[in-house]
Amino acid sequence: MKRILSFLKKDAVLTAAWTLAILSMAAVPPSIRYISYLDLHTLGLLFCLMATMAGLQAMGFFHQMGESLLMRIHSLRQLEMLLVLLCFFSSMFITNDVALITFVPFAIELLKMIRREDRLIPVVVLQTIAANLGSMATPIGNPQNLYLYSHYHLGMGTFLQIMLPFALLSLLLILLALLRGKNQPLSFGLSEMQTVPGAAPFCRKSLLSYLLMFLLCLGAVGKWIPIPLLLLAVVCLGLFADRAIFSKVDYSLLITFAGFFIFIGNMKQIPWISSLFQQLITGNELLCSVAVSQVISNVPAALLLSGFTDQGASLLIGTNLGGLGTLIASMASLISYKYVARDFPGLKGKYLAHFTAMNVLFLAILLLAAAAAPQSGLLS
Repeated sequence: MKRILSFLKKDAVLTAAWTLAILSMAAVPPSIRYISYLDLHTLGLLFCLMATMAGLQAMGFFHQMGESLLMRIHSLRQLEMLLVLLCFFSSMFITNDVALITFVPFAIELLKMIRREDRLIPVVVLQTIAANLGSMATPIGNPQNLYLYSHYHLGMGTFLQIMLPFALLSLLLILLALLRGKNQPLSFGLSEMQTVPGAAPFCRKSLLSYLLMFLLCLGAVGKWIPIPLLLLAVVCLGLFADRAIFSKVDYSLLITFAGFFIFIGNMKQIPWISSLFQQLITGNELLCSVAVSQVISNVPAALLLSGFTDQGASLLIGTNLGGLGTLIASMASLISYKYVARDFPGLKGKYLAHFTAMNVLFLAILLLAAAAAPQSGLLS
């Protein structure tokens, strides 16, 4: 019982999802209809992507990629730009949480090695913002994109038309923030440094399997490969490469999705509740999704609000921009905070203050851009 309670406290979003689902069962008793609530396409694709990323991360693929790039670094500004932009661009393909799990410890270790811990807070905060904003550029960059892309049957062209302008503006804002720092030479050459601990040696068999798994996932996103076939291929390739990767999949996220699917499905069966949600959301999808994300984070916000509106573009923009703001607006942001709190407990308050200020600034600018979007025809 203690283990169960500890787990529930640790994963508050999962607990909230299933609390809501169970409460909703009082109004709509469980039946075979519940199966239709589940978006099996999204759940299957999410599982395959998480298994693939777990494999690549376990073998140190992303870590070694970052190390190879470091050999060309000669100044502190270049180092900070590399660490932040690695998060921005890699999150488009490996998801925002995997990018932060990989490159935040990498950044902390490097800044310790060159004795520039004074730059830790601004660098890690910008890494977090970069991962959250870079991930919005592709359907596979974060869970809410993958869900909304599937739920609203968006094509790749439509998705890019909606999100690419915001991703490009975000990149410009991040570059401006990085250029504010002084361009100081490093205290010693990174090219002379030892390999950063944590990178595992490559196994050619495993690497080829994971890359093939990733290509198959992209094929499923493009709707060229059916999900049942993708699941079969990923399971077979994963077992061939390293069966341990399946123990590293974030099953709690899949279970959380299932809980919200049941809750939303039940709410739609209750006429007065469904009507109330639609009235509150209609015409305010973008702002509602940003506001709700601040309280329950952007993935649950996407799942919840999508059940009551057909304005997929506004919801897509709102839940991605809604990842900025509070520490829990994007659950990926907690990853960075935990690393800083673990290694530098005395900096927690300063980190939160800087994190909040930068997030609010980025969110305000991007919301102003979103306000102009209808006039350009983007949200029409």
